[in-house]
Amino acid sequence: MPHRDVKSRKRAAGHRLRVGVVGVGYLGKFHAQKYSLIPEADLIGLADVAPRKAEEWAEKLRTAAFSNHLDLLGKVDAVSVVVPTDLHYSVARDFLEGGCDVLVEKPVTATIREADELIALARKHGRILQVGHLERFNPAVLAAREKIRAPIFIESHRLTPFRGRGTEVDVVLDLMIHDLDIILSFVRSPVKQIHAVGIPVLTDKVDIANTRVEFEGGCVANITASRISFEDRRRIRVFQPDTYLTLDYASKEITLYHRTFSAENQRFQLSAEQIEVEPGDTLENEIRSFVLACLNRIPPAVTGEDGRNALAVAMRISEQIQENIKKIPSIAAFYGVQEGFPELRFQGMGGRRKTNPCRRERKTS
Repeated sequence: MPHRDVKSRKRAAGHRLRVGVVGVGYLGKFHAQKYSLIPEADLIGLADVAPRKAEEWAEKLRTAAFSNHLDLLGKVDAVSVVVPTDLHYSVARDFLEGGCDVLVEKPVTATIREADELIALARKHGRILQVGHLERFNPAVLAAREKIRAPIFIESHRLTPFRGRGTEVDVVLDLMIHDLDIILSFVRSPVKQIHAVGIPVLTDKVDIANTRVEFEGGCVANITASRISFEDRRRIRVFQPDTYLTLDYASKEITLYHRTFSAENQRFQLSAEQIEVEPGDTLENEIRSFVLACLNRIPPAVTGEDGRNALAVAMRISEQIQENIKKIPSIAAFYGVQEGFPELRFQGMGGRRKTNPCRRERKTS
């Protein structure tokens, strides 16, 4: 647990937490809005390499705008880092070394080594490091957690239409990692084996993927993620010895099915129970949890280690998908995979595809 320094004790005594947001893109602006609504937080400023974007949202939220994230150092106690994945490490490192607590969006970093270094820096400097696995704070997940005791089989689908965001990483690190984090928090057992397949469709990285994850404790999870669907679906089903639970992340609805014995029919049957879910805003829950962890110097709900664990499993899945693409003749032929396979130009195989009409320029916020 991070040590309580003099500044931390002052915060806990009733001072508002001075916060900033780095990266005011699609998600970053929502972080800023939530901070502005939390009484315990004081939104000091927004930083973005696109000055007009920072200025636009700073004006709306009555705060300051900066074009360099380093300008926030010394002015804030904590920050949200909402920049492209390949910048997570460098930006979060600057703030941890500068004595700030950090909420970094998922995936925690681009590599395991970077995640380990951020965890070590947070420990060294006594800082809070929270990872933005948003679904942990979904009111339905919070309500379901107490009902999940001994999962045997888990089935998860996360399907979204193509929106052009998050394409600096594949669908595993963009979407599936949400479900991996939730499932790891439910199962609490080491991963034994992974079977995965996926393909690129609209981008130069894998856009649809399916994986079967087997755990040492015996549980098996079947997970599908797609960012090229014609429907929007985010659901998970958890099967246990005497019950199974269905959860819809979007509608925040939970149904728990019990096995009961019917004396009239002299057989087992299933009865359905709707689980009450307290209303709440998922992102606001996450931001508020971070603010309170910083003020009270308690471990965050989603630690750096949690983020690293989800990243490690996600990377194993991505690596296996790339290996499987080599082995499937129809896919290999489509992408021109021959003996000179390493020269193939798309993710994990030497860069990008030679042609990609949907390629978008990478943004820095």
